[in-house]
Amino acid sequence: MELSLAIIFWYGVLHAFGPDHLTAIADFSIGKEKQKTLFITMLFAIGHGLSLFVFAKILENIPVSSDVLAYGDVISASVIIAMGIYLLFMVFTDRIHLKTHMHGGKEHIHIWFGNSHDHNNVDNASSFTMGLLMGIGGVRGMLITLGAVNGGQVDLTLVAAFTAGVMLVFISFGFVILYINERLLGNIENVKRTFAAAGTISLIVGIDILLG
Repeated sequence: MELSLAIIFWYGVLHAFGPDHLTAIADFSIGKEKQKTLFITMLFAIGHGLSLFVFAKILENIPVSSDVLAYGDVISASVIIAMGIYLLFMVFTDRIHLKTHMHGGKEHIHIWFGNSHDHNNVDNASSFTMGLLMGIGGVRGMLITLGAVNGGQVDLTLVAAFTAGVMLVFISFGFVILYINERLLGNIENVKRTFAAAGTISLIVGIDILLG
């Protein structure tokens, strides 16, 4: 069992390094504060793992062709492309804003989209939902891995190990985004360039998945 957990954990690590996943994390965490950035990455990983578990459990005893499972990649790619279009739209319509103010003697930078600046949980819900949707794209690979290590049986412990591997990479990548947020996003021009780059990369990654 220990070997199976190690294998599925390592698969989670490798799976998380997919450009679609890292792109999704970047799209949601650029411009966020430290706690928000790390919380978003954890929510994405949890949503991803939950989605994989549910769909893998459903498909465990239902014969489904690999062609049908491939539609999961289409869903993942569509989500990434939609995010790319959204970010580029925000940039080119001048709907990204930056405000600097002080809290407890420490400078804080807030970046928001649209005409109003409010604190809500939209990013949290969106990140979790994106994790759920993109988890569908990983079901095929996970079933193959489970078939190799556990006879194709979907076990909650194995899925937890997979999610832990995913979360390790996502949180580590979150620190990279956090560095960008703290060091490079001090003015609105850099903010727009960063979001434009993230949007463009999202489109390239999503289209590449669809064409692949």
